[in-house]
Amino acid sequence: MFARSVSIHLKPNRVEEFTRIIETEVIPMVRSLKGFQDKIVLVASGGLEAISLSIWDLKENAEDYGRGTYREVVKVLARVVEGASRVETREVSNSTFHKIAARIAV
Repeated sequence: MFARSVSIHLKPNRVEEFTRIIETEVIPMVRSLKGFQDKIVLVASGGLEAISLSIWDLKENAEDYGRGTYREVVKVLARVVEGASRVETREVSNSTFHKIAARIAV
């Protein structure tokens, strides 16, 4: 399982609109994509920073999203985001929600 982390700088006083866009536009876009598992969005107090985590079955699924639908997501969020977002894809090592246990080193 892989997670795609996107660090976002929000425009001032746009948290409510950002949250609405994620719920009504972004989640419906990604929900049916191959390998999509979950989306978690965190907003820092003060409302100027957010982190979006999307969880994917395979690294290839996350990369396909990055090359395709993610470009549409960036366009939809442009009215509430300023500057470039930082994107990273990493393997999920633990999750209580997805019942993933740490790998045992051999």
